Amino acid sequence: MNAPALSVRTITAAEHLDFLRSQRSASFLQTPAWGEVKSDWRRESIGWYDDAGTLVGAGLVLYRQLPKVRRYLAYLPEGPVIDWTTDFLSDWLAPMTKHLAGRGAFGVRMGPPVITRRWTADAVKKGVADEHTDRLGQLPPSERSREGAMVVSQLRELGWRLQSVDGGFAAGQPRYNFQIPLAGRTEDDVLKGMNQQWRRNIKKADKAGVEVTRGTVEDLKLFHDLYLHTAERDHFTPRPLSYFQTMFQALLAEEPDRIRLYLARHEGDLVAATIWVRVGGHTWYSYGASSTEKRDVRGSNAAQWAMIKDSLAAGADVYDLRGITDTLDSEDPHVGLIQFKVGTGGEAVEYAGEWDLPINRPVYKAFSVYMQRR
Repeated sequence: MNAPALSVRTITAAEHLDFLRSQRSASFLQTPAWGEVKSDWRRESIGWYDDAGTLVGAGLVLYRQLPKVRRYLAYLPEGPVIDWTTDFLSDWLAPMTKHLAGRGAFGVRMGPPVITRRWTADAVKKGVADEHTDRLGQLPPSERSREGAMVVSQLRELGWRLQSVDGGFAAGQPRYNFQIPLAGRTEDDVLKGMNQQWRRNIKKADKAGVEVTRGTVEDLKLFHDLYLHTAERDHFTPRPLSYFQTMFQALLAEEPDRIRLYLARHEGDLVAATIWVRVGGHTWYSYGASSTEKRDVRGSNAAQWAMIKDSLAAGADVYDLRGITDTLDSEDPHVGLIQFKVGTGGEAVEYAGEWDLPINRPVYKAFSVYMQRR
């Protein structure tokens, strides 16, 4: 039997936030504040109501306008926050699509916050060492999620299209993440789960006198200078300082402990800096920077360990080190990032990925061509 009829309408940021506070886990990309961070997109908070008028789901929608026409791609990063365990996903998605079409959307893109597969750190480590294994997906998972498989199956049946991306890194959100389960564990448990190198590096940083402190918004310039240095060294395009200032101001205005800056210093020199985010029982390592000099004092490990300990103290269920690619090829430059994260003893997880639903097919096709040419 189908669930009661659901309706979708615009809700206030306060209603949206109240709903998220009732959830154990939701992505920070689905908070009302994240819409303020993404200021070049139009934003809207939407809510699902049951027939009793109770708010039972919520989502942050970011609208990206097509050049020269008043048509939008409606994007829900790592969302929406609805009942993904249902056998009747259309009851949730059909009223959402109708609402978004009414707001001028030619298509919808979303990233269901649903895990489909997990791999232990040990399995990933063996995969990297095996010359015949190039991809995470070639390894047998330690767990397959029935719920994840059902979501994927229903989305296909409902006409949604999986956005395939090379190596698991999208223009949107990463499909593969690395996480440390924390529920029911102590600092000792987590430390014992790490590999010898990680434990040694944490001890080395402590012995060298590395001090990790919490920074403020005023310290973001220090973080950003180190982040620019890291970007140049590691060949990625950095975000401007204003982006991080907006991020901190918006997220801190929403919840006083939503986001933190950690600064690792050695003899007064800033050797590493990291950004930590929390929603309910989920904490994230969001951004990191490190100096090339004094790498031997292991400031990055010290900052990570401080964030992990604080996540445990906050009662978090999971510490999320965010995206990895699915490559296990030892020659691939991305494999170093995986090896760094695998050392924490957590697990690699695969999410359902990002899915599109074309509403206006000709416009959606034109958008796809435009994106390919960019």
